[in-house]
Amino acid sequence: MTKKLTRRQVAWRIAQDIEEGNYVNLGIGQPELVANFIPADREIVFHSENGILGMGPEPGPNEVDYDLINAGKKPVTMLPGGSFFHHADSFGMIRGNHLDICVLGAFQVSEKGDLANWSTGGPDAVPAVGGAMDLAVGARLVFVMTDHNTKKGDAKIVRKCTYPLTGPGVVNTIYSDIAVIDVRPDGLVVREKVPGISFDELQARTEAQIGGRASCRELSAPEIE
Repeated sequence: MTKKLTRRQVAWRIAQDIEEGNYVNLGIGQPELVANFIPADREIVFHSENGILGMGPEPGPNEVDYDLINAGKKPVTMLPGGSFFHHADSFGMIRGNHLDICVLGAFQVSEKGDLANWSTGGPDAVPAVGGAMDLAVGARLVFVMTDHNTKKGDAKIVRKCTYPLTGPGVVNTIYSDIAVIDVRPDGLVVREKVPGISFDELQARTEAQIGGRASCRELSAPEIE
């Protein structure tokens, strides 16, 4: 049986690909975990669209301050030199292409890097796309953090998105619980896959066609509670 990565392990894996000095926005939900796993010797500046630069990892039980929250309304910490500013200035940073990376969740990613992450089109879906569309086109790189398949087993990496798009052709890399997949001009290429899953099984769990059979490496992460 394939041992999938936990969400915290996926967050750790993403953190390893964020380079020194990058300005990074973490989307609401799973991506917020990434801030906890930045290597200690690497300085990263985290941004939140409600008007924060310089967020640190999630607070401990005695550090929670509900006057200091991110865009997902979760308490955060601040690093020395952090700052607060108006919501409009924050979106000016995003729309002005001042972010190196944003990490977003996804309902679907297509073989061309199209992203659908704000609505399933259902009657109880959120009414608007919000800031995700600005982040998807404003950041230099878009990393997606997602389970490889839905709870029902349906593929989330598909030939063509069937849900409303957040942005067309915006995704650069997909980090799932079983693989790291790069979106390239010639299609999807598997960079890493977890031990215990064959390339054929990975393809069977991915609707879109994937390459990288001969070059993909083992995807591993430390045990994280």
